Amino acid sequence: MTINVKNFLKNKPKLSKMGEFQELQPIEGLEISAISADLYGTGRDDLCLFYFKDGANYAAVYTSNSICSESITWNRQIRKKFIKALLVNTKNANTFTGTQGKEALENLSKNLAKNLTLREAQKEEGTSQVIKPNEILFASTGVIGEKFPTQRIKSNTPQLVEKLREKQNKFIWFKAASSIMTTDTRPKLAYEECRIWNKDIRLSAIAKGSGMISPNMATMLAFVFTDADIPSIFLKSLLKRAMTNTFNAITVDSDTSTNDMVAIFSSNKVKTGKIYNVLDPRLKDFEMALQRLLLNLAKQIVSDGEGAKKFITVKVINARSQQMAKNIAFSIANSPLFKTAMAGEDPNWGRIIMAIGKTSEAINTSKLSVKFGSLSVTQNGSVAECYSEKQVAQYMKNKEIVLSVDLGLGEKSATVWTCDLTKNYVSINADYRS
Repeated sequence: MTINVKNFLKNKPKLSKMGEFQELQPIEGLEISAISADLYGTGRDDLCLFYFKDGANYAAVYTSNSICSESITWNRQIRKKFIKALLVNTKNANTFTGTQGKEALENLSKNLAKNLTLREAQKEEGTSQVIKPNEILFASTGVIGEKFPTQRIKSNTPQLVEKLREKQNKFIWFKAASSIMTTDTRPKLAYEECRIWNKDIRLSAIAKGSGMISPNMATMLAFVFTDADIPSIFLKSLLKRAMTNTFNAITVDSDTSTNDMVAIFSSNKVKTGKIYNVLDPRLKDFEMALQRLLLNLAKQIVSDGEGAKKFITVKVINARSQQMAKNIAFSIANSPLFKTAMAGEDPNWGRIIMAIGKTSEAINTSKLSVKFGSLSVTQNGSVAECYSEKQVAQYMKNKEIVLSVDLGLGEKSATVWTCDLTKNYVSINADYRS
């Protein structure tokens, strides 16, 4: 997907609330650049660099897929809790590339470290600052199994470093978010503010994702940047907790990618005093802001699902456990029969009953009730007396659909977000490499 960022900003599509575009604010200590290495052969931006001159604390969560990108393997081997840069490429996943993909990152990390060190020496004459290869993280997205374009990326590294900018206006953020897209139809950005103690804190974030989206993350990349002074160990705990009901509560097509990565970077520029543990009350406002930020991005990914026309919320309430509620919600959200019915605006609620039953969870059908919006569909083990197929069919013409399932068995609940499955999804994925 090629996007002219200036034209896009001028004529931004109007989004529903779950995907409203926000103007991201600058994060002190961060520099960004995005350029084209012409990996697509179209001239679109496909390389992005995030640089922290004074370093940054960070934490990351990666895919649960047992086969993963060499970029993720590289990141997992870095033991440092303080890094200097993140390099992101699209078009190539660097997965199933063997020793070639691994050696590519060793080569690129040395080259990028050298170029960044040279830049600092030129900016500040006599500086002794040296960036090391193991202070650089990588993220890749694109086609699996193709030779990694090492030389093309390497030859564009000097330009990528030269174009780094401290001033992060809306153009730079959109340019960065656009450069990491694959089948996405629009860039994904989110912004939040909070307070730690008596200091104002900013959180700016970008993400990509449209297909191969499933729990335990998805074929997605998401990067959060904050100016707060939070140790890496606490960032890790906060990120993992915030993932549970955000990125791990969405699905487009039930497929978990080899390249998933969600990371948070703290530039430490706003000093908030010593934080003693992750339960420190001073972090509560930050954790809530992080949760809102990730949920915003997660919903944007679902609303931009490949070929999607409808944004669907599946709520399961009054379950015996949260896990039971989540299992049932995902069983419905991942059902091709349910998703195609949503695409066809067909109130075939039997597909919902099927998806609930196939989980092997112990259901009492006499207590089970299903609603679309406020419209009752089933009650007490059979179709509701007030059920009107005409009304439900009319409701399903909406672009946003809420399905509620009341199990009547306990007090636990779960919410999952998904989209419909259209003919266009098949077309996009049938032609992905064409």
